[in-house]
This record gives sequence, structure tokens and C-alpha cells, in this order.
Amino acid sequence: MKLMKHMTFAVAAAAMVATAAMAEQGVTDTEVLIGSNNDLSGPFAAFGAPATKAAQMYFDEVNAAGGVHGRQIRFVVEDHGYQMPKAIAGMNKLINGDKVFAMLLSLGTPMNIAAFKLQDARNIPNVSPLSAARQMNEPHHPLHYAGTASYYEQIRVGVKYLAEQKGLSKVCSMYLPTDFGQEIKQGSADIAAEIDGLEFVTETTHKPDDADFVGSLQKLQAEGCEIVTMALGVRQVITVSGTAKKLGMDDLVLLNASAGFHTVMAKVPGGITEGLYAAAGWADLLSRMDKPEVQKFFKDYTTLTGEKLPSTGALLGYSAAITLVKALEGAGPDLTAASFQKGMESLNFEDVISGNTVDYSAEEHQGADEIIISVIENGDWKEIARQ
Repeated sequence: MKLMKHMTFAVAAAAMVATAAMAEQGVTDTEVLIGSNNDLSGPFAAFGAPATKAAQMYFDEVNAAGGVHGRQIRFVVEDHGYQMPKAIAGMNKLINGDKVFAMLLSLGTPMNIAAFKLQDARNIPNVSPLSAARQMNEPHHPLHYAGTASYYEQIRVGVKYLAEQKGLSKVCSMYLPTDFGQEIKQGSADIAAEIDGLEFVTETTHKPDDADFVGSLQKLQAEGCEIVTMALGVRQVITVSGTAKKLGMDDLVLLNASAGFHTVMAKVPGGITEGLYAAAGWADLLSRMDKPEVQKFFKDYTTLTGEKLPSTGALLGYSAAITLVKALEGAGPDLTAASFQKGMESLNFEDVISGNTVDYSAEEHQGADEIIISVIENGDWKEIARQ
């Protein structure tokens, strides 16, 4: 009898171990745990902080309505300040400590690339990272879901458009020497090499905390640069634009990819950023205030946060949260990485908040394909072309 009890206990224990082993990390019957490794205090905090606030706002709305298939969404955010040691520590906490099911809106090209090895080994999806580097989607991976077209394609389209429209021929770059910066520089050089009459002339590299760009701009001017592509922090882009104006470089065309396409840039007093260009994967929110969905988002976000307006970061965070929730709904009650993949690959909808079309498939894990070129005029971003 005692032997039978021991055998029964052993069988039950083995069954419990097997069930635990099969259980998906970060998923219970009542909750799904989502993580984000972000910049809330560093050079890209203007994206990361509002993005995570807006995502949490949407998750609160969904949770108040009952969650997704009975599960509440719990969102855990770590701040790495755009520093690799902190990013590694945050990644390990989220994956090994908190044991998240998926990563959402993680910011930084080098940070995401470093995280992939551990995330992929644990079968953790990476959704809508705050990076448009090609590595977010290339090579194709079942767990990687990029939000928009890459920096590389954005900058190529932007340079080509401006060169044709303005009759310019000399392209240069100012960038952080990271994976992010290298992609902007490479896209600039490659498109210049492909188009007759275009030439990539020179480059300057910078640290994330650099604040004096006089010497760099004077070098670029001496080399005859006409279009300068940038891969810098938000404050740095504003400083470069203001410095160029002070130096009388009014003809210098400054072009950002999506990392330099932010509402705050257009609102800098004194016209410091007037004439600044960006090629990005979404449209500025304030240019679409005629949409009821945009009006509601604007009101809800400003009421919740006390901020005067939702920035570009908030737009990206809210849109990414919508995408994630739609994928969770599509995955069904039995939530696994495999069912989540099916949910993501079934998505095809108009994202009114971002002003683009989100369309994933088994063959393509890039959500939006449009590249939208905008310029700052009279304190607002104005859309001037779309590809």
C-alpha cells in the first residue's frame, strides 16, 4: 500500500513537472506578461518614455474590458538609458527573472541585436521594436516582427527624392558609430553609388552625448556637402539644425530617418528646426487630427499624462500595443509562441493612429511598407511624398 502511494505520488510529480515544462513562459490562465527594454532616460527617451506610457494606456483599456481571452496584460518595462551594460542587465531580468512571454517596443538597434540570441533560444517573440534596422526583420525569423520599413530603405528613398526635387548631387552623413548609425551611412552611400550624378562625399561620427557640432558642420561645408543624412539622438538633431542656421548654412539639407522624426522637433521655439526633413514609416499625428480615432487618442493620452500633446513616441507605442493585442486575439485561447505567430501573420488592417497599413504574412514580417517623407514647416511636420 505504501509502495502504491509512493508510486502514485511519483507519477503525479512527474506529470506536474511535464506540465510545467510544457507551459509557455509568461502565460497563465489569467495573465500574459509582456516586456520592454527601453530608453526612458537617455538620448532616445523622447521616443521610449511616451511609447511605453501609451502602450500601457491601451493595455489598461483592454484589461478593463476583460483582457484577451480572459487574460490580463501585464507590461514590465526596464530602462537602459541607451547604454549596453544596462540593456544586457535589463534583458536578463525580463527574460530570466520576470520570464516574459514577448518583448514589445524594445528600443535601440544594438540592444535588440544583442537580445535576439537569448530571446530566440527561449522562443520569445520580438514585436514592433523601436528600431527600424534591417536586422529587426532580416534574415527572416519566425519570432521577429518589425514595425516599418528599415532605416536603410527610408534614407535611400529620402535621399533620392530630395536629390531629384532639389537638383542636388553631394551626399554626406553624421552618425553615431553603432549598428543604427552604420545603416544610415550605408544607405546614403549605396543610393549615391546607384544613381548617376550622385556622390557620397564624406562623413562625421559622434558620441551619444556630443553637443558641439560646429567643427563637424564646417568640415561638411568645406567638402561641398548638400544633403546630410543623420543618425543622432533627438536633442543632437535639434542642436545640429540650430547650429547650421547660426553658421549661415541655410542651403544645407538635413535628412533624418524615422529615429529623427519626432513631434518635439517641430515644436522647438524660434524656428530652429524649420526645413528639417525626415523619411519614416508613419505619418505625423498632428497632420491627421481630422480622424475621430486620432482625436480620441489625443484626448485620452493628454488627459492621462498631463502632457500638451502625444509625441511621436506615444503614437508608436499605442500602435504597437494595438498590433500586439490583435495578434493575441488571433492566437486564440491556447497561447503559445506558435499560435502567436499565426496571430501575427494573420494581421492586415489600416492603422489610423500611425497613418499606415499593417500587413504581416508567413513570408513577410514587416508590418508597414510605406515610406513617408515630411518636412517641418511653420512648427509642424508636413507630409510631402509617400512611397
